[in-house]
Amino acid sequence: MTYTKETLQEAIVQKLRLNYGCTEKQATDGEIMKACALVLRDIMAERGVRTREEVDSQEKRKVHYMSMEFLMGRSLMKNAYNLELLEPLTGAVEALGFKAADIFDMEPDAGLGNGGLGRLAACYLGSMTTLEIPATGYSICYELGIFKQKIVDGQQVELPDDWKNLGDAWLMPKPQETEEVHFGGKVRTRWDNGHLMVVHEDYTRVLAVPCDMEIAGYDTQQVNTLRLWDAKSPKPIDMKLFSEGQYLRAGEERAMADVISKVLYPEDNHYEGKSLRLKQQYFFVSATMQSITRQHIQTYGTLKNFHEKNIIQINDTHPALVIPELMRILVDDAGLSWDEAWHITTCSVAYTNHTVLAEALECWPQQLFETLLPRVWQILQEIARRWQEKVENFYHDPEKTAKMAVIWDGVVRMANLCIAGGMAINGVSALHSDILRHDVFRDACRMEPEKFKNVTNGVDHRRWLSQINPGLDGLIRELIGDGYLTHAGHLQELDPYAEDGAVLARLEEIKRCNKETFARWAYRQQGVQLNTDAIFNVQVKRLHEYKRQLLNVLHIIALYQQLQDDPDMDFPPQTFLFGAKAAPGYAVAKRIIRLINSLADQVNNDPICKGKLQVVFLENYRVSMAEMLMPASEVSQQISTAGKEASGTGNMKFMMNGALTIGTLDGANVEMHEVLGDENMFLFGLTAEEASHMSRGYDPYLLYTRDPVLRRALDQLKAGFRDGVSYEDLYQRLLFGVDCPADQYLLLADFASYCAASQRVTDTYRDREKWNRMSLHNIARSGIFSADRSVADYADTIWHVPYKK
Repeated sequence: MTYTKETLQEAIVQKLRLNYGCTEKQATDGEIMKACALVLRDIMAERGVRTREEVDSQEKRKVHYMSMEFLMGRSLMKNAYNLELLEPLTGAVEALGFKAADIFDMEPDAGLGNGGLGRLAACYLGSMTTLEIPATGYSICYELGIFKQKIVDGQQVELPDDWKNLGDAWLMPKPQETEEVHFGGKVRTRWDNGHLMVVHEDYTRVLAVPCDMEIAGYDTQQVNTLRLWDAKSPKPIDMKLFSEGQYLRAGEERAMADVISKVLYPEDNHYEGKSLRLKQQYFFVSATMQSITRQHIQTYGTLKNFHEKNIIQINDTHPALVIPELMRILVDDAGLSWDEAWHITTCSVAYTNHTVLAEALECWPQQLFETLLPRVWQILQEIARRWQEKVENFYHDPEKTAKMAVIWDGVVRMANLCIAGGMAINGVSALHSDILRHDVFRDACRMEPEKFKNVTNGVDHRRWLSQINPGLDGLIRELIGDGYLTHAGHLQELDPYAEDGAVLARLEEIKRCNKETFARWAYRQQGVQLNTDAIFNVQVKRLHEYKRQLLNVLHIIALYQQLQDDPDMDFPPQTFLFGAKAAPGYAVAKRIIRLINSLADQVNNDPICKGKLQVVFLENYRVSMAEMLMPASEVSQQISTAGKEASGTGNMKFMMNGALTIGTLDGANVEMHEVLGDENMFLFGLTAEEASHMSRGYDPYLLYTRDPVLRRALDQLKAGFRDGVSYEDLYQRLLFGVDCPADQYLLLADFASYCAASQRVTDTYRDREKWNRMSLHNIARSGIFSADRSVADYADTIWHVPYKK
């Protein structure tokens, strides 16, 4: 069916009458938004049925992408864009008497993720659909996503994010496909004619109810699915207790089940938090594997060919329990031998590692497994025993055995489980994969080198360039056509236009318009008046010490002090924009947010800085804000300690929108440098090798004594600002260490180099033609960082599935 403005308008009116009992004249903006979502959902649902019929009839191999996070953001405009219905839908909404921009803006972000990990999963699911790979994403249907951030007196306050209020229009509950997950209880085993018989009893049951979200691809009729599991109790209320007046106790069982899907990433700095996180992970994994195996049996009648028809890609270690859970199903339910089940499992599961940080390589207390997941614990013990035997036979080295063990000293190590049970382990940038091979997992790589791969991350360029930056998209289409939308490599054809002054002038005008658009948006959202004549110098990402927002702050303090010394100095105007959420339990990160706001208060209220220096902390950074900010940004801060950032994806989005990078040779910055060269980005700082070497015997206090600019900036940190807040704790942490090595992320070691690179940025910005030429080269060479390319790499090197080329 061809959808026009008129047919969509009629469909929206019908949805309003049938679903909300109102006419278009009575409808609220929210009801119009949900009606539009339902219309698009119906279109995608019909295509989804056809897709699944085709996949089953042709017995295609399926990809199952498992991630605790899917940071989907808003879906209305994205789905309309992918379905190539954005223009007629906009016209239909306007014809009904509503402002389309307001309706699109009504939709809440589906914040089912914390940052890059979840946004990457969302991009990949879209690309898998566009490339016509049969795929399903799996996660939890969190009632509350990543928290809404409110800044009160300069400090982060976390508020609940009730995204389902309007966002549930996209969800299609499938109660008929509910799975049952078991916690606790006891396990009895016995041997019968050579078969191990397992009886799990006295367990607590939790129902996993699937809520499906359809995912549309671009330029394809294929639709894939994101399946989100909602936790429910099989017994909503204990009527006996309720009748006795024990109302709270009567609902305890339901409350205990509901809490599993209540909130994304509960704090785990206490036993109850650890228990809930492990419950979430097993709930999500068990429901998913039961669903996948059940569907496979319905199609093939056996699980013996499971690995030939299914690939399970686990996104970081959070879904690692898929390995023992699949073994449980194959051994206990299907009656396969251990060796046959292990062969199937190790030919089905692949693991993507996203971090080299030791604290993020998940470990769990053995006691939790014994009490919460008794049968999985038994299977884990056998996996660990066999893996340990394999390591011992290869190395004959007790130290390596201890390091590589799945279970050791009362702790279960999830990364080692993934290595033992996975068919492939991949990093997410060339540098990161090298660090995994030669450092983090060096001993495992020597044992099984064929397992280790690299797939550099990518982003959905249709969303993060074409959709969010229509001015730039229009220029690109005019110059090279629209082929880049399905083959991002065509962006390379823009490179010759770097010598065309008229094109560069138009590029500059597009950036100026985008800056003004964002400034108006920021004023409406936050009441802040941005200086659009200044360089928009942007650092937006999760707040973590290794990402070094604090290095940026120290540099801004030094600039502020220069202006104090010489108010009439030649100073190119700069607006520094920060956006970041700190994990609720990460005290140091929350202090850095307060510091940024203290500094902003000092700078923005000083008459000397007016029209020259501005600092703004953007409250509640999220996907929809990024979509406004990326096209307006001119400088992209990618300044993590070399060797710590696995890849980064924000760096790619900025590059696609023509921002120039100031960064270290870390993560995907290395590959950006390979295509851009020194002349099109601003590198500084230690390399990963140099940083690793310096960490041994490093004394930041010596740098403090030798560099007067650094010393003065740190002294200001200690003294505080006009709001009366001192940051001596951060001062002490950098110079002397507090519960950690002094300056463990080498901010002070890179400070002088960072300041010099920042000066190069402002010097270059004065030469508008040179800046715009560099900007165009960045756009032209960003195609390699498309999620389509990443997914194609997975399909070729790990999944071995065909895709649309």
